[in-house]
Amino acid sequence: MSEEARLREAICRTGRSLYDRGLTFGSTGNISQRLPDGGWLMTPTNASLGALDPARLSRLDAEGEWLSGDKPTKETFLHIAMYRERSDAAAVVHLHSTHSVAVSCLDGIDPEDVLPPITAYYVMRVGRLPLVPYFPPGDQDLAKAVGKLAGKHHAVLLANHGPVVAGTSLEAALYATEELEETAKLFLLLRGAAVRALTQEQVAELRKRFG
Repeated sequence: MSEEARLREAICRTGRSLYDRGLTFGSTGNISQRLPDGGWLMTPTNASLGALDPARLSRLDAEGEWLSGDKPTKETFLHIAMYRERSDAAAVVHLHSTHSVAVSCLDGIDPEDVLPPITAYYVMRVGRLPLVPYFPPGDQDLAKAVGKLAGKHHAVLLANHGPVVAGTSLEAALYATEELEETAKLFLLLRGAAVRALTQEQVAELRKRFG
């Protein structure tokens, strides 16, 4: 099996896993993977992540031009904005996962760091999570807003929309997205309670150890 064929299978397997666990629904969410030639594979527009066909994934060249497969996701620009700013990014996952979206709709959250450091694994896998201001779906200004943050953050939360997460591999992007969603769930469950989040010193130690 060629490297591209392996990556196609991995995207479809990941999409099915996300769908089966209720982290995506309908035709929401999209996944992309950087290819060795500098181009990308992306999930098609209006496609369910639970029913992807490896042969029909969209293939784009290094300039983001659609080459083959079904028409790519209409949120292609979000993925490319992350890749352009992060040379280490091998994959990007964007979901409309319920708890993350719920947090993105809250009033009064810190736009520079949306979620508190409730657990060590959130700090290790997500780090600081900035909120991207709201733009209508498909608005190219959303890509500019994501691009401004992507150089310093591999995960961002789109206001009233959902997370966009880059990783050094598809597995890394998936794990970080899952950790973000679970932390958002914890955050909502704990609202109104006296929460003992990690201290600044504990967070600094984690970042020193794990980058």
